[in-house]
Amino acid sequence: MIHSLEEIITILEAEIHPGLQESWDNTGWQVCPLGTSAPCTGVMVCVDVTDDVITEAIETKCNLIISHHPLIFRPLKRLTGVTPAERMAIRLIQNGISVYSAHTSLDNAAAGVSHYLAEALGLNDIEPLAPRKDVLYKIAVYVPETHAEAVAEAMFAAGAGHIGNYDLCGFTVKGEGSFRALEGSEPFIGRHGEMSRVSEVKIEAIMPSHLKRSVEKAVRRAHPYEEPAIDVYRIEGEDVSTGLGAIGNLAEPISETQLIDRVKKVYGSPVVRTTPSDTPRTIRRVALCGGSGGEFIARAISDGADAYITSDIRYHDFVDYRHNILLVDTGHYESEKCTTLLLSRIISKKIPNFAVRISATETNSITYK
Repeated sequence: MIHSLEEIITILEAEIHPGLQESWDNTGWQVCPLGTSAPCTGVMVCVDVTDDVITEAIETKCNLIISHHPLIFRPLKRLTGVTPAERMAIRLIQNGISVYSAHTSLDNAAAGVSHYLAEALGLNDIEPLAPRKDVLYKIAVYVPETHAEAVAEAMFAAGAGHIGNYDLCGFTVKGEGSFRALEGSEPFIGRHGEMSRVSEVKIEAIMPSHLKRSVEKAVRRAHPYEEPAIDVYRIEGEDVSTGLGAIGNLAEPISETQLIDRVKKVYGSPVVRTTPSDTPRTIRRVALCGGSGGEFIARAISDGADAYITSDIRYHDFVDYRHNILLVDTGHYESEKCTTLLLSRIISKKIPNFAVRISATETNSITYK
């Protein structure tokens, strides 16, 4: 069976919704010269779109590249081939190859980059280090008792009602609704010009902001009324299921040296930058963030972490925090190489017989000597 480009990305976005991206980011479609309805001849996944990756895609007849980092991060004002991004965009268009980038949508996803690394390091009780704030809504809908179950099912199927490791979370209360159908209406219950009173159920559930529109649509489709009463309002608090970074506990405490050796093995990093040990610590609680996560060092300390693993840590952060926490800088590529595995797994899980290639030519742009 031949799948379109859009079908492949729809599968991906079911787990990595573009609404999860950070406000400063540019995830999603980068280049799509043939349109999203074009048939997909093959998928190649990579961390970065490079000339070598494009050549590999051409040679293996993959017309869709899914990368972690966006090819186009800053706006392109022209396509003259002056910058690397311009030259690659032109080459992609000439060869009919589309590019889609996941980046912070994958970073923020419930089973994203940092969660994967935390599991690989052997952490338990894993939570986002920086849960997303102000991204939760509550939807409340009033529906006749006869249709309450159908509307609730539609609401949950569209993604509402997820709280941590629980789903189908909701609350119902019975009451009485009133209305009068005016001329031009087509009431499900009652007559024109007469006030009607109906035994109704109020159904409430939490939903993330990126699913707000789809949940509302699902509720309206399942609701019997021509004009259903739906309330949607933002709620304060954190979404504990999504966010950047991860924090968790080791089953057994280990030494700093043991943790560093484990990090090197899991990340595939030949060396790391780390803080010197005046008094060696015992490591029980570990925080981490794939990519550049220096901004979360203070949060890791306040959350009781004994060690924090990330990349691109500034020199002055090492100076400021060396006595408060063990810092381990793995390098950026090493902390995000796992994205190729994560991206390929999502598609292969839904389409087992579809070929998804992890780039064989991509290498770290930084070498260690």
